[in-house]
Amino acid sequence: MCRSITTLYHCDPPATDEEIRAAALQYVRKISGYRVPAKGNEDAFQAAVAAVAEATSALLASLETKAPPRKRVVHHHERQPAQAPQHTA
Repeated sequence: MCRSITTLYHCDPPATDEEIRAAALQYVRKISGYRVPAKGNEDAFQAAVAAVAEATSALLASLETKAPPRKRVVHHHERQPAQAPQHTA
């Protein structure tokens, strides 16, 4: 399992299309062994990412639960920038 792929199902806020595509990209990279495919494999690689993202979206839309949504952790790149400390002279 790719450690960087996080749970996308039943979260608050819901997973975005970008997050689903990022997870699909990580999956395809992992199983193909390519971080960046060779030019000749680019079309197949991108088609696989699109197919995995589509399957993931369909899966997330069809799952059902009565449990309350999970609270998602906001990652450092999603946080608002912190204000600089105010210095007094």
